[in-house]
Amino acid sequence: MSTIEQAAAALRRGHAVVFPTDTVYGVGVAVGAAGSPQALYDLKERDRGKPIAWLVGGAGDLERYGSDVPDVAYRLARAYWPGPLTLIVKAGAAVPVPFRSAAGTIGLRMPDNATALALVQAAGEPLATTSANLSGHEAPCTVEALDPLVVSRAAALVADADDSGKSGVASTVVDCTQIPPVIVRAGAVIPPLG
Repeated sequence: MSTIEQAAAALRRGHAVVFPTDTVYGVGVAVGAAGSPQALYDLKERDRGKPIAWLVGGAGDLERYGSDVPDVAYRLARAYWPGPLTLIVKAGAAVPVPFRSAAGTIGLRMPDNATALALVQAAGEPLATTSANLSGHEAPCTVEALDPLVVSRAAALVADADDSGKSGVASTVVDCTQIPPVIVRAGAVIPPLG
């Protein structure tokens, strides 16, 4: 196990780190230091056509990393962040091209987990994050459920002192680039979109 400081140092060097979120354990890289999500695709054996969302530190990051962000996205962020809601917005200039979807979008979420938020803050930038499991396997809610292969491929592992806070339910994903917005993955919350 690593401390937040040790894990943040690994993130700043561009390495992948396993850590808890409010939903499941995730594996992430600091977006600027890593330059691309390639390490996550390799670690998870994941299809490169699937975009990887970012964990951010607050609603202000919608403006920082989004472009032409609609009012509904800000409203949803105010109502559900921190929490299990990922908002897809048009990627702004601050989003490196390798992290953008084929449609030029980025998914952003502020997790309701002190460890994850501390890592975002300590890294000094968003963390491109996906569940800490091999592609197609169940997402882990506890340290004990982590696949040793995934952990061995990461540079560090940070655990919560109390592992009982994970819901095990993926975040809801809302595409805010469409009018009206569309839920593209139902998850832990069902926000009103009207």
